[in-house]
Amino acid sequence: MCRYSQTFYRVHYVCVACRRSSKQPWDDLPHPCPQCRVPMVLAGHDFAAPRRRDTSGWRAVAAVLAEGLRYDGFEMCGCGREPKFRPRTSAQVRRRRRLAARSGVPLADLLATRDL
Repeated sequence: MCRYSQTFYRVHYVCVACRRSSKQPWDDLPHPCPQCRVPMVLAGHDFAAPRRRDTSGWRAVAAVLAEGLRYDGFEMCGCGREPKFRPRTSAQVRRRRRLAARSGVPLADLLATRDL
């Protein structure tokens, strides 16, 4: 049975510039940041925001969202139980960027793979 089909869950939206996140209804409407009023980016159901002072963590979040990835541990309907990996520090992102440049593999694929 689909996990997300029974209940309307709110999803995380993120403003990387202000380092803010909030849970909003999942719809096609723009959700502006409460501080800068720029539309926030959809981060997914399972996003865990780093602390505001954690610059390394927010750089990793910015890199993941810039590649079009989201923080979803489940399939969008909620049926699958496969956890998805996302880098948590900028060092992990740098390592994957170097490997993507050397190997020619898309960065989005390397950001989604566990330890190299």
